[in-house]
Amino acid sequence: MKIPTLEIPENISDLAREDVVELQNKITGFKTGAIPEERFKAFRLTRGVYGQRQLGVQMFRIKIPYGKLTARQLTKIAEVSEEYTNGNLHTTTRQNVQLHYVHLEDTPEMWAKLEAVGITTREACGNTVRNITASPLAGIDPEEPFDVAPYAEAVFQYFLRNPVCQDMGRKIKMAFSSSEKDSAYTYFHDFGFIPVVKTEHGKEVRGFKTVVGGGLGAQPYIAEVAHTFLPEEQLIPFIEAALRVFDRYGEREKRMKARMKYMLDGKKGLSVAKFRELIDVEYAGLQHQLYVIDREMVAQPAIPAPEPVQDVEILDEAKYKQWVQTNVFAQKQEGFYAVYIKLQLGNISAEKARELAKIIGEGVAADDIRVTINQGLLLKYIRKETLPYLYYRLNHLELAEPGFGTLADITACPGTDTCNLGVTNSTGVAQELEKLVNEEFTELILNSNINIKISGCMNSCGQHMAAEIGFHGSSIKHGVLVVPALQVVLGGGVNSFGKGYIAEKVIKLPTKRIPDAVRFLLHGYEAHSTEGEYFNDYYYRLGKMYFYTLLKPLANLENLQDTEYIDWGHDSAFIPEIGTGECAGVSYDVVGTILVDAEERHYYAVKALEKTRFSDAVYHAYSAFVIGAKAMLLGKDIHCNTHQGIIQDFNDHYHLTGEWKSDISFSDMVLQINKNEPSATFTQTYVQAAGQFLAYIKQKRQEQVVGGEDRLVVQNYYKA
Repeated sequence: MKIPTLEIPENISDLAREDVVELQNKITGFKTGAIPEERFKAFRLTRGVYGQRQLGVQMFRIKIPYGKLTARQLTKIAEVSEEYTNGNLHTTTRQNVQLHYVHLEDTPEMWAKLEAVGITTREACGNTVRNITASPLAGIDPEEPFDVAPYAEAVFQYFLRNPVCQDMGRKIKMAFSSSEKDSAYTYFHDFGFIPVVKTEHGKEVRGFKTVVGGGLGAQPYIAEVAHTFLPEEQLIPFIEAALRVFDRYGEREKRMKARMKYMLDGKKGLSVAKFRELIDVEYAGLQHQLYVIDREMVAQPAIPAPEPVQDVEILDEAKYKQWVQTNVFAQKQEGFYAVYIKLQLGNISAEKARELAKIIGEGVAADDIRVTINQGLLLKYIRKETLPYLYYRLNHLELAEPGFGTLADITACPGTDTCNLGVTNSTGVAQELEKLVNEEFTELILNSNINIKISGCMNSCGQHMAAEIGFHGSSIKHGVLVVPALQVVLGGGVNSFGKGYIAEKVIKLPTKRIPDAVRFLLHGYEAHSTEGEYFNDYYYRLGKMYFYTLLKPLANLENLQDTEYIDWGHDSAFIPEIGTGECAGVSYDVVGTILVDAEERHYYAVKALEKTRFSDAVYHAYSAFVIGAKAMLLGKDIHCNTHQGIIQDFNDHYHLTGEWKSDISFSDMVLQINKNEPSATFTQTYVQAAGQFLAYIKQKRQEQVVGGEDRLVVQNYYKA
C-alpha cells in the first residue's frame, strides 16, 4: 500500500513533524496488516485517536493545557472541525476539546494543521500524563497567591514525549488550583498542586501544597497531602521521581487496579510516607535535582485598549441582569471583568466558535480564552462599559445564557451518544433536567452551591462523584427485560473552604424517573434546609438513609410504564451495549511482539544518546531491560505484574538458576537508573548494557520457541 501524500505546514517543530509522519506510517502499517489491530490501538491512543461507539469513525482529542486557547487557535479548531468532522467542538471536564466522527486516515493531516497554531494531540489519551488542568481563573483570581499557569505550562512541556510516561500501567491526571478554594478539584487527581507563599528571611518564597493519589471513577479516593510546602524549583523533580516510582511499582496486570490511588492505598499498597521514601531514592538518577521555572513563561495577554463602545439595545433587561450576576465577576486586576460562557453539554458549533474568535479579535476581550472544568469557556479583561456590548454579541450567538456554574448548568459526558463505555444516555437526561430547573425552580437558578453532574457509566467522565447531586449510567433487570437506570449519588464536591467530598451512592432509579427524583430533592431542600444552609450540609445533617427513604418510592418497578424501558434520546427499548474501553493497554500479545517492543525502546535509547538527551536515553534503556525480561518470563508462563516484580522474578528464574550469567544481579544492573546521574559516561554504559541484554534474550528465546511459532501469552490486557 502506498503511503498517501501528507502536506505538513512548514512552521511546525521538528518533533511535531516526526509525530505526524509516524502516525501516518503506523496507519499505513495497520491498514496493510503489518501492525496488529491491538498493537496499533495502543499507539493511536497516545496520539489522541480514540475509538468511538459508531464503527468506522474515531474521536480525536485535542490537548489544551490548563484550557488556554487563543482566538487564532479556536478558529483553526473550528476550521478543522468543519473540514473533517460533524462541525461540532465538544469541551470536556479536563479542559480538552474533542472532535467526533473522524476518519482514521484524516488524523495525521488534522494533527498537522493543529500543530501549525501550537496545538498538540500527543498523549491526550492512553497510559500517559494526560492534559494538565488548572483553575481557569489562574492569573485573574482575586484570591490567588500567584498565577499557576506558568507552572502548569512548564509541567506540560517537560513531560510531553518524556520516556517516563509513554507506557505506564495507567493514565496520570494532574491539576493546579489557583487558591485554597480548590476550583480545579485537585483532591480528585493523581497529583494536585495548590499555590502557597511564605516569607523566609524577609523574602517571598513560592511553593505548592501537593496532594497525591486522588481519583474519581468506580472507587473514588480523596488525595492525601504529600507536602504542605514544596518549593517551586522542586516541583518538576518531585513529579518526575514520583512518576518513576509509579511506573515501577504500579499495578499492570489488573487494569482496574492500575491507577495511582490503588498503589497508594495504605492497606494493600504503599503509604504516602513510603511513597515519599521511594521518591527520595529516585532523585539521584534525575537529570535535574532542582528545576527553575520561568515565571513569565505564560505572559498575561495584551489588555484591550479603551475604545468607544457601540450602543446596543438590550431587549431583555432581566436576563441581562441575571447574566451579569451569574456569568460575570471582577478580576484581581482593578477595572476589569471576566465573563463565563455557558455551553450546554459542552458543545459549540464550528460556526459559533469562529464568530466568538472574531469578537475577541475586535479587542472586546483579551486574546486568552480558557476552557473551564465544567465544559464552559471564560473570557478575560473586559471593561465594565463593554459588558452590554459583549452580552449583545454573545446573545446573538446564543452564548449568553445566565446560570454558569449554578444548578442550571449541568455537566454531562457524551454517554451512549459516542462512548463505547456508555451504559445510558447522559445528554438527553441532562437537557431534561436543565429544562426542569429553568421552568420549575427559578428561585434556585442562581444557586451555585448545588451542581448536577451526569456520567454515562461509573467512570466519572462527567464528574458525578464530585457533585452535590450526581448520576451515573446503570441498568435494572426486571423480569426478562432491562430498564435503563441511573445511580443517584449525593453529597460530593468541594466546599467554600476547599475541602473535597466524595458523593455517596444512595439509590438506583429508572432514568425516566430522574426528573421526579430531582424534584423530590430540591423541594425537600427548599422546605427543610435552614437559612443559608449549603446543600451538602443539609444532606449530611439528615443523612443518607433519609434520602434513600425519600427517593425509594421512585424505585418501585411494579408500576413501570412502557416508556420507561426506553432511555432518554432513544425511540426503542433499552439494550445494554457496553463496548470495550480504550483508556489503557492492548488486549493481545505474543513473546516475539513483546521482544520487538524491547528492541524499539533500545532503538529510542540509542537515538536519544546520539542527540545527547542522556536522561531520555537512560529511561528508554531501562524500559528495554524490563520489557525484555518480561518477554522471557512470559515465555516460561511466569506471572508478570509490576516492573519491580519483573526485575525480581528475572533474578530468581534466570540469574539465580544460572541461565543468565552476570557478575551482578539483574536488579543491581537495571536499578543503576536510580543511583547514577545521567552523565554522558553512565548513559553510554547503561545503553550498551541494555543492548547486550537484548542480544542475550534474542538468542535465549530461540530455545523457548516451539515449532518455530510464537504462542499466545497475554489475553484481555497488556501485562506490565
